[in-house]
Amino acid sequence: MNIMRSYSNWRRYRETVNELNRLSQRELSDLGISRADIPSLARRAIG
Repeated sequence: MNIMRSYSNWRRYRETVNELNRLSQRELSDLGISRADIPSLARRAIG
């Protein structure tokens, strides 16, 4: 069960990172996000 949960969390993390990375710098700026913030935001999104 832990393996499935870990895999699911990893998948959600990667999807979040990929979606945010698709945004332009302008779009990220409008949201108040810098590219350096993306990994930590994605970790918080699954936590």
